[in-house]
Formats: sequence, C-alpha cells, structure tokens
Amino acid sequence: MTRKIAQASTQQVNTIVPLLMSPAQVIKGEGILKNAGNTIATLGTRPLIIGGEQTLKVVKPNLEDIFEQYHLTARFGNYHPDCSESSLTTLKNIVAEHQADLIIGVGGGKALDLSKLIAKKCNLPVVTIPTSAATCAAWTALSNIYTNEGAFQYDVPLNKCPDLLILDYELLKTSPQRMLVAGIGDAIAKWYEASVSSGHSTATLTIAAVQQARVLRDILFQKSATALQNPGGEDWREVVDATVLLAGVIGGLGGANCRTVAAHAVHNGLTHILKAHDALHGEKVAYGILVQLRLEELILGNQLAVTSRQQLLKFYDEIGLPKTLEDLGLKDVTLAELRHAAEITCLPNSDIHRLPFTVTPEQLLAAMVSTTVSPKVKAEV
Repeated sequence: MTRKIAQASTQQVNTIVPLLMSPAQVIKGEGILKNAGNTIATLGTRPLIIGGEQTLKVVKPNLEDIFEQYHLTARFGNYHPDCSESSLTTLKNIVAEHQADLIIGVGGGKALDLSKLIAKKCNLPVVTIPTSAATCAAWTALSNIYTNEGAFQYDVPLNKCPDLLILDYELLKTSPQRMLVAGIGDAIAKWYEASVSSGHSTATLTIAAVQQARVLRDILFQKSATALQNPGGEDWREVVDATVLLAGVIGGLGGANCRTVAAHAVHNGLTHILKAHDALHGEKVAYGILVQLRLEELILGNQLAVTSRQQLLKFYDEIGLPKTLEDLGLKDVTLAELRHAAEITCLPNSDIHRLPFTVTPEQLLAAMVSTTVSPKVKAEV
C-alpha cells in the first residue's frame, strides 16, 4: 500500500506545471533604485549589467554608487547588434570571463529579454530595471529573439520570472513620451488578443486573465490622455504600473493564449520589413490590433469588431498611436514587401493561428491596408 501511494504521489509531482505569474520581488517608487542596493546584494556579488550604450550612460552612476557601497564587483556589457543569438553568445562568454553570479538587465524590452535569457542559460538570478514603460518585458517569463538586423525569429519561454524587478518612476520619467504611448499600445492589446483566443474558456485562471485584460483596457482608456499630459503625476504612475506590471500579470495568469495572438503576430511579420524598424514594438502591436479587428470583420462579419475598431481609432488619435502603414513610416512600402510580411505572419508556428478562424496571407494583406476603412465600406478579401 505504501509503495502504491508513493508511486501515485510521484506521478502527481511529475504533472505539475509551474505558474510563472510574477517576479519574486517587485520594488517601485520615486528614486527607488538608489535604495535598492541591499536587495540587489542579496542576489550576488559579481553582477554583469546588460543594456544599450545610451541607457548604461544614464543608469551607470546610480549603479556604481550601489556597487561601491555594497562591495560588488561589476562589469558592464553592451548588447549589440540586437537581442540576437550572436549577442547571446558574446554575453555568455563575458559571464564566464567575469565569473558573474548575477545578471542585471537595464533598458527596454530587448535588453531585458536578452538579460533574462542569459540568466536562464547560465542558471543565474536576474534583476530587471526598465528605463521606459514601453513593454512588460521586465515582468514576464519570456524572451524574444531577433536576427542581427532586427527581424523577429522566435520566442523562448523561461522557467521563471525575474528574481527582482525595480520600477523607478524617476528613471522612467527620463524616457521620451513616445515610449509610454507605445507601452499603452502593447498593453491594451492584451484585451483584444485574450478575449478572442480565450474569452470562452472555463479554466479559472484563464477567466481571471481575460477579466484582468478588460480591467487593463479600461484603465488605459480612462487615464492615458491625462497621464501623458502630466508626466510623473498620479495617473501617469498608474498607467506606468498598468503597462509594465499589470500587462505582465495577464500573461502569467493565462499563459501564451492570453499573451499574444494576431496583433503581436502582425508585429513579428512587420519586423521583416527593414523600413519598419524605426517604429517601436508597441506601435506595431497597436496597429496589429486594428488588423486583427479587420480580420474579424472581413472573415466573420463581426459587428462588435467594427465598433471596437472605431473606438480604438478615436483613442489612437487622442494619444498618438499609429493607425495605418503610413503612420508606421511605411508609406513607400512595396506590395512585395507587404506580402512577404503577411506570409511570415501566417507561417504555421505563428501566434495568429490562436484566432478561432483560419487566416490566409491574402486575407491578412487586405486587412493590413484597410485599418481605417469606414464601417460602411466593405473591402474585398
């Protein structure tokens, strides 16, 4: 009897799937980085700090004060040319040379994604310090890998969220307002993607994730315009929390289906157009939401999607998110380039197939060029 119970217990353990819902610690506040030294020092004594060249210039003085006070031996590593396999190899070699026992990622989504992935590969703790509110990468157990030229290749699920996330409002205020606008576009996509892929789920945590995505959307609708008018104010802090923190919670609760569907898939396809590289991640995702809604209109005749798209177009006008290819800087994109992006977006492993209907590159192309079409006009598919 004892043996049978032990076998059953082992089988249960083997089927447990970890919930990667949040970082182990999150500290946030105005100027909080200056006071985070003790928490950082508990994680390691030989940190490797990864970020872009300009970002490291801004943050380096604060970090060096911490390293001196807590006697940490640090090395700085600039990721170049992108969050790519070659950058991963270079920085892993630096980890070995420095004998690093802690990774600290500083910057935007790509710097943080690369830092999290290196930490996984080297089995080290990782601290994320976002310098803008443009993505939720500081929170999530996921990294995206690109080519050296910036084209999306694949994502890598991680075995944990970061060990420490430091959200310093003072630091985030130094980033251009465009970054927060892009973060709003990236975050609000959670509702449109999660609701269409998982809105009918009966799983408790998925239901919770979808409802949190709705709450996130409502917060952004209500507070974004005021937040952008008053950087550092209460609404601004709440919107920052929504884009960096709450958006990450949704993916942790609901998993991949509540994280990326067509809007992010369109982003991934657009990264294969060189002219689109000047547009930020969240800007391309925001445009991708409109494309996803157009697909629902064109393929399903969904009138709710029509209403949602019109609501979003007004919101985008209000805060400055892109509505068309022209707004993304793709006024002169060729049909061949656009068709290639559509084909990439519709590859078999693409997140676009989390939609509850089939999408062809031709249908996607029709949606991509008609994101602002009047509800009375029916585009040909």
